Amino acid sequence: MKARLPKEFQNKGASNMNSMIKQAQKMQDDMKIVQEQLEQKEYSVSVGGGAVELKMTGKKELTSVKIKPEVVDPDDVEMLEDLIISGVNEIIRNIEDESAAEMEKVTGGLNIPGIF
Repeated sequence: MKARLPKEFQNKGASNMNSMIKQAQKMQDDMKIVQEQLEQKEYSVSVGGGAVELKMTGKKELTSVKIKPEVVDPDDVEMLEDLIISGVNEIIRNIEDESAAEMEKVTGGLNIPGIF
């Protein structure tokens, strides 16, 4: 004797699976759009009380470094190096934080390893 589901429950698994696939594809498309928008954005940071200003794209490509002349001290090159390192690290953190926040909006907090 075979067990049969009532008519209203037959083939629900297939349509449910198709719906899940469509949702996943939409999420993937939305993530791609957000990623492209983030890559086009320009980020900037100022460190050392405005002594060093850096600009970077969302692709994490450094596009501009502005250093005030009064910061350039031949006897204290280390300070300038530290300011640049600090600025680069801060701007990268800003980019990654915004990227994570925007992706979380798209995925609804769903953590998919290797996607972003």
